[in-house]
Order: sequence, then C-alpha cells, then structure tokens
Amino acid sequence: METKKTNTIQSSIKTHDHPYLKDAWVPNYEEYEVTDLNALGDIPEDIEGAYYRNTENQIHEPIGRFHPFDGDGMIHSINFDNGKANYVNKFIRTEGFLVEQEMGKSMWAGLMERTGSSLLPGWGAQGGIKDSSSTDIIVHGGKPLSTFYQCGEGYQLDPLTLETLNKASWVPSGGLSAHPKVDLVTGELLFFNYSKHAPFLNYGVVDKNQNLKHFIPVELPGPRLPHDMAFSKNYSIINDLPLFWDQEMLKKGIHATRLHDLPSRFAIIPRYGNPEDIKWFEADPTYVLHWNNAYEVGDELILEGYFQEHPWPENYVDAPSGLERMMAFLDFSLLKPRLHRWKFNLKTGVTTEEDICNETIEFGVINQSIAGAEHRYTYSMVPTKGHFTFDGITKHDHQKKSLSKYIFPEHVFISEVSFAPKTSAIDEDDGYLVTISNDVNKKISSCLLFDAKDIEKGPVCEIPMPHQICSGTHATWAQKSDLKL
Repeated sequence: METKKTNTIQSSIKTHDHPYLKDAWVPNYEEYEVTDLNALGDIPEDIEGAYYRNTENQIHEPIGRFHPFDGDGMIHSINFDNGKANYVNKFIRTEGFLVEQEMGKSMWAGLMERTGSSLLPGWGAQGGIKDSSSTDIIVHGGKPLSTFYQCGEGYQLDPLTLETLNKASWVPSGGLSAHPKVDLVTGELLFFNYSKHAPFLNYGVVDKNQNLKHFIPVELPGPRLPHDMAFSKNYSIINDLPLFWDQEMLKKGIHATRLHDLPSRFAIIPRYGNPEDIKWFEADPTYVLHWNNAYEVGDELILEGYFQEHPWPENYVDAPSGLERMMAFLDFSLLKPRLHRWKFNLKTGVTTEEDICNETIEFGVINQSIAGAEHRYTYSMVPTKGHFTFDGITKHDHQKKSLSKYIFPEHVFISEVSFAPKTSAIDEDDGYLVTISNDVNKKISSCLLFDAKDIEKGPVCEIPMPHQICSGTHATWAQKSDLKL
C-alpha cells in the first residue's frame, strides 16, 4: 500500500461543539491518494468499478447558525479492479469554494440564515446560498457529476483523480437540482430544476453524449420544494408535494416551510413529452425525500419511495437552543418515513397506494441496471434516532414479501449503500452493497462490502481508510465499463 497526502485545506473553524461538526460529522480537510489498500481479508475479484460518495465539509467559521448541508462537497472514491482497491478524495473546486479559499473565510451564510431575501429573487444556488455541490453524485457520460439540492451548476469530475474538470455545459440558466437520474439502458440523463418564479418547475433530458435534447416547463400553482424524481421505461415522474414555503413569510423574504392542507400531486410525463402531454394524479398528503424506482405494468405506472408519516415534525427537544427545527427535520425517527408504493392508472386516472412495510427506513437503492423496469429487491438505510446518520441496512424481497436486516454497533455509522453487480451476475441480487463506515469511538473509517444475497451475515470484506470520513448524504456506483478512464 502506498499512501500520499496530496493537499491539506486550512480551516478557520473556532469550535467543534456543534452536533454536526463532531463525532460522525467531523469535517475532512486532507486529500489523499492511496494505491492498493490493505484489506482485512481478500477483496473479491468479481467487483469492478468505483464507489463514489459525496460529503459535507465545513471549512471556515460559519456566518451565523450552521446547518450540516452548508459544508463544501468532498468526493471520496474507492476503485475496485482485479481484487485490489485504490482510494482518492478531493474537494469539489466549485466557484464558491475557490472564492472562500482566496478570502480565507466564509463568504455565504447558510441554510439557517435569512439568505435569498427580496433583493435576491432566486432561491438557493440561484440566490443567496453557496452552491457547494455537496448533495448528490452520479455518473453520466463516463464522468462523475456532483449536484446541489438547491439547483446548482453541476460539476464534472475526473473518474480516477477526482479533479474538478468543468461545469456541465448543458445545465440551463435555472440550474440543476440534485437527483438527476441516469437510464443505463439508453445512457440518457433526466433532470429537473425549481425556482420561485413561474412556471416554478422545469424538466429536461440530456442524451448519452451530454447534449440537452429536451427541456419543458411543468407549471405549478406556486413555488414548491421537490427533492427527487423517478423514471420508468416511457415516463418521468415529477412531484408537487404539500410541504413547501409559507407564502406570507416568503413575501417578507423568509423561507419557512410548513405543511399545507393539500393532496400530493404527481406529474406523469412521457420522456420526450410536451406540457400538454402531462397527466396529473393526486394522492394522500405527505412529503417524500427519495424515490427508488418506477415501472409500468399494464395500464399502471408504479412508483416506489418513502412516505413520511409526520412530514412536519414536532421540535426536537434535545437540540441545542436555536437548532430545534433543524434537528427535527434531520431526525427520521420523527419524520417516520416508510417504504411505500403508489399506483397510477394511466387509463382511468385513479391513484391507489399501499405501504410495503412499517419500518422507519429511507435512502433506498436498487440494482440500477434494471432501473425503469420492475425490481424484486430494495435495500434501505436504517436511520439513527435523533441524528442524520445511519446504523443499519435492510433488504426487501418484494416477491417473497420478506425483510432481512443488519444493524451495526451503537458507535458505528455508515453512509448510503450502493449496489455493485458482480462481473458474472445472473440474478438481480448478484452483487455487493458497498458503503463506508464511521466508528466514532475508534475515530476510523472503513469501506465495507456486503453480499447482497445475504446481508445478515455482515460484511464479507473490510478495507480500512487512511482517515475518519465525515458523514454526508449520497453515494453511487459505476461499473468499470461505464467510466471513461
């Protein structure tokens, strides 16, 4: 193993007593390149590709109150080939990162402060919040693409070195929301963005060569807060959910969310459809952070995601003063999301829905090679009570209607898993679940591989990392054949 520290970013943070600047959320400032990582046990030879994980790393003393989603994006990658693994991590060199490095201090206040006022008509990265590109990471056109949930630019990275290459050239002026989707069958990328001005939402398609091929408005009654989308073979699904800004407070420049007395609405759009082709469906009111998949069966379009029982939770009583609302929205034990299925009859216009289970779970993945088609297995994260971390994994077999689970010790937290198909895969669950663990007692992190066929056995391979890795939000997997190396 050869370990090289390539860079250290200087931090100006004075204190780490914030709950999301310590323990599992201690920021990383060192950048490493490690070849031929030492594993505890053999690294399987039938895994080829890269696991990419995006994290939040606050560099400078915050302006006002700090939210964990304010931190600058840092990508960690573990590349597997021929039974060996290499590790690289780097900050995404966004415009905001470069400005703050030059100034040596924070230049933007974060989510908890009154940014995006009436003098700044945009929202998020289009207004007064720094585009940290720290929410999501996907691979399209052979390159990793990092995104920000408040409609940022979208930054393309080198798949091996993680050097920031450029902003994606196809991104429209209104930006790009996190959670664009890649159809591995066609190579197309499907995306949306949202704003505070009409039509309030847009939808687009980018081809496999990174050309913007389709872009249409999706008219809404007012500003909304969609976070994710889904697609099937022929359709894209965009949502209009009843948790969004209080309109009277918004007139004063205050972005305060509340749950409105409205149904959930879903826009079903043919992949290259026009506004007049959109079909709207209504369903029970809720908020959904993440969808897992959508597929068509006969006249029905079926959507799977996580229905929140309490999308507007009570204040988190154990939070430090001034952080009650923030902590409540980061505590899944209060939101109570559960795996849920919506069925939209494209012929009759009727919506039916059902719970798949009553477990409190979120951040789900499937085998992405069958995304858009009916899937048998869903892998979900078990949230930690009280904090935005995860301490377990579940596997749902929808055919057998069974659930299996693996729970880590109390002091070990993990990042979102990704499904890595084996090179010789035959079955849908022939593969590995890849994640990074964070042991806050030992202050160490490891890359873990689970056999997706039997997660209850625990990790089949553990690969120690050169440092403890900060928690974050999303991760992805790309097969070696899907990377432009």
